Amino acid sequence: MTHDPQWTPTRALGRAALLTGVLVLLAAVLGRVDLVALAAPIAVGAAWALRRRPAEEPQVELEVPAEPPAEGSEVALVVRVGAGDAVPLDLVVARLAAPRWLPLEQADRPHATDLPPGELAQVVFTGTALRWGRHAAGPARAYGVVGDGLLISALVGTPEGQLPVHPVPPVFRATDTMPRASALVGGHRSRRPGEGGELAGVRRYAPGDRLRRVDWRTTLRTGEPHVAATWSDRDATVVLVLDVAHEAGVSGGVHGRASVLDTTVRAAAAVAEHYLRRGDRVALVELSGTPRHLRAGNGRRHLQAALDWLASTSVTAEADEPPPPVLIDTRLYPISALVVVLTPLLQPASTQLIATLARTGRVVTAVDTLGELADHPLVGTEWTGLAQRLWRLERDVVIDQLREAGVPVTGWSGPGSLDHVLRDLTRLAAAPRIGVR
Repeated sequence: MTHDPQWTPTRALGRAALLTGVLVLLAAVLGRVDLVALAAPIAVGAAWALRRRPAEEPQVELEVPAEPPAEGSEVALVVRVGAGDAVPLDLVVARLAAPRWLPLEQADRPHATDLPPGELAQVVFTGTALRWGRHAAGPARAYGVVGDGLLISALVGTPEGQLPVHPVPPVFRATDTMPRASALVGGHRSRRPGEGGELAGVRRYAPGDRLRRVDWRTTLRTGEPHVAATWSDRDATVVLVLDVAHEAGVSGGVHGRASVLDTTVRAAAAVAEHYLRRGDRVALVELSGTPRHLRAGNGRRHLQAALDWLASTSVTAEADEPPPPVLIDTRLYPISALVVVLTPLLQPASTQLIATLARTGRVVTAVDTLGELADHPLVGTEWTGLAQRLWRLERDVVIDQLREAGVPVTGWSGPGSLDHVLRDLTRLAAAPRIGVR
């Protein structure tokens, strides 16, 4: 279904028609032919300018980058405007609405040019992506003028373009220590003997052992063949749980202060990138007003999928709305996985989830993403300071209860944030357990 192009007369055409009509009327009333001679050029000029009316409105397109940029990098948005048919545009004016976290140069003013038929005018808007997320770029709007300024088109535009911006992972590293391994091969030492790179001891030769494993020094000393035993290298599954049901603090972008949501998303990106580059499997779970998850995977493609998934993270729960109940799904939290919960510990539901996961035998660690915001003084009445101190005491009690339940709680501090936690968890996992008969 097609629609007629909306070209409306401009004020110039109205003035030309009014002046022509007045001169012709005066010529008829006063009987002066010279007034007709004055009106004739105006009428002929307007008729000549309107001899070819465009059959289509101007065409406008908005192009966003094909590859999602990272926050802090340069971004270029391209607006293309073209003449719809063989009629040239005397003037075409284009404008682009810039999103909040993507200030574009010269996006606050219109761009105007003439446009021959069949050609495209291209305007490139550049700027710096100041924050991760999915930003609405545009819309781009344009209108054209033809007939020597006598006709103007309706305002045409494009729908808003979605521009995903990936979070920049802060520097993060962790030791090779992993409490549990989940597969047969990988880069972490397991507690099971097998093919690997770390020496477990020397034992007697058994059928099936490879000759390259023979320990010749021990063999010559004992007179019996001995081989070097190693621990098997296995990969691990890491489940990152993002508690983003509530926000705290104000985001200042990539160069400003970080809110709880910023810290959570960037920390998750850092941990996911670290373990995915090591060949491990990483899954993501979001606790918010609309819970969602990303299945476990590995490799470079899964890293891009994880960054795209993190770019869509948002706080969807209202401040006075209780969070939805969290159900323990064994498919989301495998028993052999390392569960890292990134939480500000602001709601009982997330604390209950952490404790429940720990009671089911899973290896869980909690990363406090509130950080310095917990000690930030609040401005209010004389009772505000007392209320804040009581809240801090209650928060300390919650952290102590989690630690008593076997869940270590640590703050996010960038590189090595989980080293001592993983080391302690590995010792606990490797310790002998007393069985009751």
